Amino acid sequence: MTVTIKAQGNIAVITIDNPPVNALSAHVRAGLVKAVEQIDADNNIDGAVLTSAGRIFIGGADIKEFGKPSQQPFLPDVIAALENCRVPTVAAINGAALGGGLEVALGCRFRVAGPDAKCGLPEVHLGLIPGAGGTQRLPRLVGAVKAGEMVTSGKPLSADKALAAGVVDAVFADELLENATAFLQDKLAAGDMGVGLSTVTTLPNWDAGQFAKLEAKTKARARGQLSPVKALEAARAAQELSFTDGLKREREIFMECMNSPQRAGLIHAFFAQRQVAKVPGLDMTKTRPIKTVSILGAGTMGVGISLAFLAGGYSVGLFDINQEAQEAGLNRIVKTLQSNLSKGRITAKNMEAQIGRLSTVFDMQDLSNSDLIIEAATENLAVKKSIFRDLDRIAKPGAILATNTSYLDINILARETNRPSDVIGMHFFSPANIMKLLEVVRTDTVSDEVLATVMSLGKTIGKINVLSGVCDGFIGNRILKAYRKQADYMVEDGAEPQDIDRAMKAFGMAMGPFAVSDLAGIDIGYFNRRREDDARPKAERYSRIADLLYEQGRLGQKSGAGYYRYEDGSRTPIIDPVTTEIIAAERARLGITPRTFTDGEIRERILYAMINEGARILDEGIAARALDIDMVYIHGYGFPAYHGGPMFYADTIGTKAVYKKVEEFAKDDPYAWQAAPLLKNLAETGGTFKGS
Repeated sequence: MTVTIKAQGNIAVITIDNPPVNALSAHVRAGLVKAVEQIDADNNIDGAVLTSAGRIFIGGADIKEFGKPSQQPFLPDVIAALENCRVPTVAAINGAALGGGLEVALGCRFRVAGPDAKCGLPEVHLGLIPGAGGTQRLPRLVGAVKAGEMVTSGKPLSADKALAAGVVDAVFADELLENATAFLQDKLAAGDMGVGLSTVTTLPNWDAGQFAKLEAKTKARARGQLSPVKALEAARAAQELSFTDGLKREREIFMECMNSPQRAGLIHAFFAQRQVAKVPGLDMTKTRPIKTVSILGAGTMGVGISLAFLAGGYSVGLFDINQEAQEAGLNRIVKTLQSNLSKGRITAKNMEAQIGRLSTVFDMQDLSNSDLIIEAATENLAVKKSIFRDLDRIAKPGAILATNTSYLDINILARETNRPSDVIGMHFFSPANIMKLLEVVRTDTVSDEVLATVMSLGKTIGKINVLSGVCDGFIGNRILKAYRKQADYMVEDGAEPQDIDRAMKAFGMAMGPFAVSDLAGIDIGYFNRRREDDARPKAERYSRIADLLYEQGRLGQKSGAGYYRYEDGSRTPIIDPVTTEIIAAERARLGITPRTFTDGEIRERILYAMINEGARILDEGIAARALDIDMVYIHGYGFPAYHGGPMFYADTIGTKAVYKKVEEFAKDDPYAWQAAPLLKNLAETGGTFKGS
């Protein structure tokens, strides 16, 4: 049975046992209602403790039921039954109480927690709001401001923070069930029957000014996402309406979110994130043990990669041929760890452990005991070829040799060794210790064992791994190159960089393409274009504006000016007349009469270039599935998750509509707008990328 009830004297203990996460499946909901009915019928019971088997209290709804008709009893009715139980109830929260799990706990008269408890309402991440009274009961417990922070961010509170906020009444270091029972006995002895939150009429901690600030912050942070704004609207309803009317408003808002296309996009992103690391046909059980990781290159990427592996519990050796650069890299690692400590992200003990696993490698020969060596040197093929020849000679048999290259052909590097089956790409995104995406690049010769090892390894350092084939730029940067060209062409034709950035931010992108260039460094794009000069087709339109900026020393944020100007110590872009003059002069040289672009056309040219190149990548087998591309763009390039990723977004528009627009754009530039065969086929057959 998934829900059991056992009397311990005058206290009934209700236990949920529905592994792996004690989800609120239909049979669990039914079991809870039945348990309350049994307690109500037994006059020997004076109180009840609700807890769960395993390490999680209740992980929320059952994802297997997503998209299926709801079955009775419905969760709001289950919670109402708990709240109206004849005797006082206490939720003994062991582990996570998330979403519906916290809503169930809020239906109890009291809540206590173990030290590992987490309490949160993360529904916003699925494009929804809590739909079983959470937006109405939580404000009646902790106030609308704190409840609003929780429902808009979706971030769970630790046990200590939940106690400080008033979400739980006590935290016990051990013996949670026994302590919860004693807690309830003390309440009974004192005649404290607790209060059902639905009966609270005056909410605590109301501060209109703080709530207004939270509203402004939520709108800015949401970047067009509906659910956080709507969740806060529901929390305000708790402050302004009766519980009954507030529940009705919660249900109205919940259904509004449920019927939004954003909800579909976020649900797709949710499931895609769980599917993306599962490589069809790859046996993930056959892996190599990895304990010692060495990083070649102590620059920004090398430091970030080192921090990621240190946080994952690995021993890390840092090497750089330049001793000053190596020392600077080590100092940056230590300073970052100290900063994490000061911000409460790690404990002093954890920081000491990470520093203890960090070592300096002064001689490449000392890499001979490493299980994994990641090259993060300058993006120069000749340099990297030399490094891999050296690593082939030095590394022990079975060591995995990886490169962090963003663009270069890893098959060439593999051929420089006598162990091509051990060579793989691990393309981290900067800053590597923060960004979630890891493109795992499969060479033509890499073994399944090495591939499975790296895919598994990425999980242990908190990465979302996406498998890519070898091509220039792999999945992410190849698509970036395609849509960035369209942005450049539009600037030559009359749009301003700030127009394009504004339009894409309004779509929900974290940054516009020109602000991204300034952040990454205009020099990076410049050198990549020089690498391509000899092979660039004559039919391809080429924009020089970025080259002109580079030649004037405008490298972006690092130099204080790029497409935008930046004040000292600030990352805020300021429109710069110098850039405007450079663009105007280039238009005049080309004989272009500037025209205006609507935000809609800007978005279509950027997004449809992205989709068309994505379709070409699928055609070529560089990405195995459309969801792989979606995950790269959501987690590596700031594509709004509520649109589901570029390929999911294409399906919402319709492949026929996308193809028709690509053909229309091709009338002006037939070289740039060659429709991918897959896009053409899907448009003609009524297919979708999801089904391809």
